[in-house]
Amino acid sequence: MEIEVLVVPGCPNQQTVADQLRQTLDDLGLRETGFTTRVIADQTEAERDGFTGSPTILVEGRDLFTEPGRLPGLACRVYRTPHGLAGALDAGQLRRALTAAADASLH
Repeated sequence: MEIEVLVVPGCPNQQTVADQLRQTLDDLGLRETGFTTRVIADQTEAERDGFTGSPTILVEGRDLFTEPGRLPGLACRVYRTPHGLAGALDAGQLRRALTAAADASLH
């Protein structure tokens, strides 16, 4: 399973999401699954990659938390969590999304 975290330069939530992602992968028994982080440096790159905010988690090139109608751009991303809007995901949301992605990659 290929996982990539897309961020803008200086993203304040980059480390939080990286830590959450590592912990969730470990908890799911996917300790051998790594991920890369890629900086989206300009608007052209954001548009080419469909990048709608930092941080974005892609699994097999697909944004796990895409929201219809969001335009590509260099910005911080805000996630809808059970506790309100946040710059990082709720651990349960990430766990469910990665479990579904892992199941899909096995079939």
